[in-house]
Amino acid sequence: MLSYRHAFHAGNHADVLKHYVLSLVLAYTAQKDKPYWYIDTHAGAGLYSLSEGYSTKNAEHTEGIDKLLAAKNLPESLANYVAQIQSLTTGTAKAYPGSPAIAEHYARADDKMRLFELHPNDYKILCENFQGLGKQVKIDMQNGFSGIKACLPPPPRRAVVLIDPPYEDKQDYDHVVTCIKDSLKRFSNGTYIVWYPILQREEPDEMLDSLYALDVPDWLHVSLTIHAPSEEGFGMHGSGLFIINPPWTLPNTLAETMPVLTELLALDETAHFTLDSHIS
Repeated sequence: MLSYRHAFHAGNHADVLKHYVLSLVLAYTAQKDKPYWYIDTHAGAGLYSLSEGYSTKNAEHTEGIDKLLAAKNLPESLANYVAQIQSLTTGTAKAYPGSPAIAEHYARADDKMRLFELHPNDYKILCENFQGLGKQVKIDMQNGFSGIKACLPPPPRRAVVLIDPPYEDKQDYDHVVTCIKDSLKRFSNGTYIVWYPILQREEPDEMLDSLYALDVPDWLHVSLTIHAPSEEGFGMHGSGLFIINPPWTLPNTLAETMPVLTELLALDETAHFTLDSHIS
């Protein structure tokens, strides 16, 4: 299925949660001198205009990143994330970085990026957006569920992996679990970040149950719901991340900032977050 284009949703509440947490993980990973790989199984276009094109159709960023851009006195880690977004805004043109652009912000000269994108149009744009980085970035027009196998284990034995499929195909939920199982066999020490939507469907919960059942020693689960489910039973009213081998600092940072993020993004009184972790 190649109908999904992330540009329609760029900068929405789910992007804010996903990319804020990703920035925390990458900032921690980059503290050590040893190089690491960033692997993105569903990279999208990498960078999105918020002032023209697909993103203007529903303007979901107005209930996401725009609220953070307008906020005052943010906690330091949220302020750092917002600063990344602001650095891409010039004049009246507004842009929002996808996960590859977030990763590029933290990548050092010896760090590598391996990006997968199956949609031919987004693949072309992705290549254009990162053509100046040379051999530091390798981009494949391939489904990352299969492409990741050739990347593990990475030569430096350090990696941050983002698994972020569109989930338009219900089988993606099963593919995520299979991918994680196989990846852990190949490289158990990597940091794996799984994003998922909160829907009025059973598949996300079943996937989470399967991830918990892996019984990995170190994990973190954070979710954010911004409004009550729709009466019609459709639509995404929140999102979450399940992280394997998270930074030990992440639980405390999120405990401090998720209340702020929830208040900023809430659309009604049912908005809330959950945060659970086990780090040995």
